[in-house]
Amino acid sequence: MTHTGLVARVLIDSPLPQLDHLFDYAVPAELVGQVAAGVRVKVPFRSGGRVIDAYVVELVDPEAARSESTDEMNATFRGALSPLDSVVSTAVVLAPEVWNLARRMADRAAGNASDILRLAIPPRQVRVEKAWLAARSIVPVPTGSPTAEPASTLTPSDSGSITPSLTVPAFVGYPTGRLDSAIMEHHRVAVAAIPELVQLNDGTTIGRWAQTLAELAVATLGSGQTAILCVPDFRDQDQVQAALDQIAPAGAVQRVDARQPNPDRYRSFLACLEATPRIILGNRSAIYAPAHALGLIALWDDGDPLYSEPLSPYVNTRDAALVRQQESDCALVLLGHSRSVETQRLVELNYLSEVNPATDRHPRIIPTDFQSEPDQQARAARIPSAAWQAAREALNHGPVLVQVASPGYAPMLACQSCKKAARCTHCQGPLGLKSASAVPSCRWCGALAAGWRCVHCEGTKLRVVTLGTGRTAEELGRAFPGARVIVADGEHTVQALGPQPALVIATRGAEPVPTGGYRAILILDGERMLARESLRVGEDCLRWWANAAALAAPGAPVLLAGVGGALARALNSWRPDIFAASELADRRQLRFPPAVRVASITGTAADVDAALADLGEITGLDVLGPVDTEPPLVRAVVRFAYARGDEVAHALKAAVVRNAARRRKPKTGSFQPAPTLKVRFDDPELL
Repeated sequence: MTHTGLVARVLIDSPLPQLDHLFDYAVPAELVGQVAAGVRVKVPFRSGGRVIDAYVVELVDPEAARSESTDEMNATFRGALSPLDSVVSTAVVLAPEVWNLARRMADRAAGNASDILRLAIPPRQVRVEKAWLAARSIVPVPTGSPTAEPASTLTPSDSGSITPSLTVPAFVGYPTGRLDSAIMEHHRVAVAAIPELVQLNDGTTIGRWAQTLAELAVATLGSGQTAILCVPDFRDQDQVQAALDQIAPAGAVQRVDARQPNPDRYRSFLACLEATPRIILGNRSAIYAPAHALGLIALWDDGDPLYSEPLSPYVNTRDAALVRQQESDCALVLLGHSRSVETQRLVELNYLSEVNPATDRHPRIIPTDFQSEPDQQARAARIPSAAWQAAREALNHGPVLVQVASPGYAPMLACQSCKKAARCTHCQGPLGLKSASAVPSCRWCGALAAGWRCVHCEGTKLRVVTLGTGRTAEELGRAFPGARVIVADGEHTVQALGPQPALVIATRGAEPVPTGGYRAILILDGERMLARESLRVGEDCLRWWANAAALAAPGAPVLLAGVGGALARALNSWRPDIFAASELADRRQLRFPPAVRVASITGTAADVDAALADLGEITGLDVLGPVDTEPPLVRAVVRFAYARGDEVAHALKAAVVRNAARRRKPKTGSFQPAPTLKVRFDDPELL
């Protein structure tokens, strides 16, 4: 095997933190013309003929590899480099802007870039990829680096009809020129969504916010640039897709959706690699999609917890959007009916400007306290008398929405004798009922509790503590005899609804979109939603309630039961920004996120102490703990200013690598691996 003198710097696809840097390999002569920056390759690693997957990040000459390498080991290496084993495919799947984003976000969160690339690049589908390469005759260039565009002979006319004239977006309801200038001049804006419904030409009803998002994307496409639209879940995605189907040209929209079959998902990903402006629509992973001439990043409802990635390094989509906007110098739009505290902080720092509707239009919110109700059925249904009257009258004209806290029949049970919460005898999870005739079962492990006995008083009888959608539908069916009852939750997906009268029992976020809007909306269980132990519970509830209220017909009452104070006033006046500003002021005084950043360190006491010692030279840190979690593990929380983020992340990443190196299996003797040291930045459920 002869070498060409070229050196390929590759990122190995491995979750091991000690391998999260670039490795240098020689490019064999027989692979010339196939190896390019961004392609998948296989490389030999260690001994025993082991070959693993990797991505080529750049190609350099040997002298540059020695003098410019940021890796200390490679910079001092003077021996012969191992050659690449093979090229998996000539498709350039790692776009330069995606690599830069993955590297920055991994460094910011003390994680691995390969973990982010697994979110950005779907699993390879050989048939789809071969068909795509054959159709486009891509010839990768064997030199260059991720700072160059992926090679492609594709022209805009090759990938679909995006040449026809576009419908000029109207941005109905917003001041003239505000949203247009935000796109054209690449501004960063927080946009207050208009709380109303619109009916499309095909009869589909969607939220005005989805229409606005589609118009932003089409305006960006009209300027010859790509727009990335991120939404929390498939319900939101379908609404935006319906709006785009009406105003976007055919072939211009690519969905990047985890619900897609693998071949369709990979086909969409490959289409995004083409040198053609597009509209990319998807959930949280869409922020990592390759985009030619990126002109807009838009997020709907950026405070939704679905934007928090559950996999390491736990990057929030909003944070990735902010970093990618800086890298690409494109427009950034955060659109929502409510405002997250993180967005409010950026507004107060003048990093984001505000765009509000031209006129103040909002639903008719009626906060009400619980009232005594002489009717036994109404009392069982947990409906205050004012809400009861409004719902009964509205059912004569159309659908009525009842928002409840939890799905299921009875999500929480308690002992009839001592009133203590009923817990599973296997895992200590909460017991619940799936239906009226079901046997109580654990909501965590699913174990049946047929012979349950209370550990506190030896009681054997259970009582219902909380009511889910199923039990609420049953009670309301008796309270409103003759009414059609529809349940919409995680197990019962209902996305659209006609104008006929119906009583819709839905959990937060699962409300169907009705034709013409709901004639009345009842928000129940507000006190239960607020009882959740979380720093974000107030803004979460306001967001859930505002999104539900936006589905009301013009003039229809929205009754908020059992909630008062600042939250009720913010919803009633439709000023979520005032509530967010108040929350942010309180958190600044208490040094809580997002006024500061936080990092949690979980591991053995010795490992956590060593990691905290590494932070000793960094000034301005607050260390809380360590405290016991699950023996033998402890957890410490570190609070620090945003300016110290890079230093803290670098020090904690070094601690993680040190811990991982200790877990290597020795060649001889017994081996007990040390517990993993886990570091998580900006954990939404930490406080």
